[in-house]
Amino acid sequence: MTPRTIGVLGGMGPAATVDLMQRVINAVGAGDDADHVPMLVDQNPQVPSRIKALIDQTGDDPAPVLIAMAQRLQTAGAKALVMPCNTAHHYADAIADSVDIPFLNMIHLAAKAAQKHGAVGVLGSPAIKQVSLYAKALPNALYPADQDALLQAIRMVKMDGPTDSARAILQAASDDLAAQGAAAQLIACTEFSLISDAVPSPCIDTLDVLVDAIIDFSFRSDRNDG
Repeated sequence: MTPRTIGVLGGMGPAATVDLMQRVINAVGAGDDADHVPMLVDQNPQVPSRIKALIDQTGDDPAPVLIAMAQRLQTAGAKALVMPCNTAHHYADAIADSVDIPFLNMIHLAAKAAQKHGAVGVLGSPAIKQVSLYAKALPNALYPADQDALLQAIRMVKMDGPTDSARAILQAASDDLAAQGAAAQLIACTEFSLISDAVPSPCIDTLDVLVDAIIDFSFRSDRNDG
């Protein structure tokens, strides 16, 4: 049985997209090239800034660009779509409504994985808290007090990669959540997935949750597409 092709709305940021692909490769017990998950990747760093659109409210709307990416991936042969960017899931409904294939929603999947832990701390962009991205599924979620520092760390990773300075900021935010009583912490920014070693267990990395969903969908036996 040939694995089904996954379409990736990528570039937010580029390193996080590559990290997702590498994690999918690592997670498949492959004996040969043909055993791996086929992926079509739209690596588009020119998606309008989610920070400018949602926090600063000065930037262009990312939704039309994301919709166009989703439709291109469907036309190219993707059987399901994923997007390795938490904040961009603010536009998930618009993306899902624009295509006829499933959109594997990382926010829904990660929230479901986190719910069993009780009080969950969320480590992500300030936009996540501002637009209440996890509020419905995790109404009692905890957030670090210094949201500006988290945004600074995200920008550090985008500019310079996984630096010790960015790790120190993430670790301080993680310590804040532990002091607030978080039983588990959710890495809700795929830039932070690149420095997840700064967060102690129990830790739920949204990128790992998405990897599991990709593999499950691609190799699922209850399929009717041949």
